[in-house]
Amino acid sequence: MALKDILPGRLGFGTAPLGNMFRAIPEDEAQATVDAAWNDGIRYFDNAPFYGAGLAEIRMGEALAERPRGDYVVSTKVGRLILDEVEDVAARDQGEKGDVFRHGRPNRVVNDYSADATLRSIEDSLKRLKTDHVEIVWVHDVAQDFYGDDWLSVFESARKGAFTALDRLRDEGVIKAWGLGVNRVEPIELLLGLDGHRPDGFLLAGRYTLLDHGRALQRVMPMVAERGLGIVVGGPYSSGALVGGPNFEYAPATPAILAKVARIKGIADRHGVSVKAAGLQFALANPAVAAVIPGASRPDRIAEDRAALEETVPADFWRELRAAGLVDPAAPLPVAD
Repeated sequence: MALKDILPGRLGFGTAPLGNMFRAIPEDEAQATVDAAWNDGIRYFDNAPFYGAGLAEIRMGEALAERPRGDYVVSTKVGRLILDEVEDVAARDQGEKGDVFRHGRPNRVVNDYSADATLRSIEDSLKRLKTDHVEIVWVHDVAQDFYGDDWLSVFESARKGAFTALDRLRDEGVIKAWGLGVNRVEPIELLLGLDGHRPDGFLLAGRYTLLDHGRALQRVMPMVAERGLGIVVGGPYSSGALVGGPNFEYAPATPAILAKVARIKGIADRHGVSVKAAGLQFALANPAVAAVIPGASRPDRIAEDRAALEETVPADFWRELRAAGLVDPAAPLPVAD
């Protein structure tokens, strides 16, 4: 089944911030944020055990516990087990993600992409999420940003374990879809080139945004579209950098990135366009994209995202962005050139 047939709308909710990403979020604020998403009509929620060592799943499970389960879609991820024992959060090796979840739970996080661990991970997630099923499962972070030069061996472990297990669960109807949840395009290219595994789509974070989309355009987006699969775009604001935040790729933004943001904002201001609207609508203009899932840790951010999605952006804005070399010549835009 195509992702677009599973997802209930083009705007979903990325729950990484609920895992205390970058800061400790009060419980009531986390609950209010999920409530705001629900009240706005959002019915797709993406989660992962990695987000605060289970904290985001626990919070989302609490917030949605009284909602009719048939009314919303959940995706979560496999590749990491959250144990009952605790560890030194500061000593975790999280690759380029550094200590992004240092405010999360101290439970020990173990990387494991085997078939047995995949099944256990899903079972553990169901308990935290307070549900009896999830619709979509992404294999999490089998890429260079987390595993460096070892990423191909980790990918091979997932190929033998998680991919095979998820193909079977999907074929048995236990889940509706599976794919990779990654911050790099190369793992997607690699999986699409394999025989024997049949992913339904991908969650690609940070690689199809106004600030960074060239590599994805070269190969991944065409390959996904040709096969009738779909992409969920995570991190459409590039960890906040696009909308004036200090971080890009989970780390302080470089001067080059800040300069690019300033150029985009200058054009947006001239046309009376919000940069959030530009970011969301750019991602959704690609026919391979099934949904965008900006993250939020405050209730008011949900209304901003909805307004950005519905804002009218003049064609002249996109043309000027293209003329300035700020979007790839091959990138589909929300209006015809």
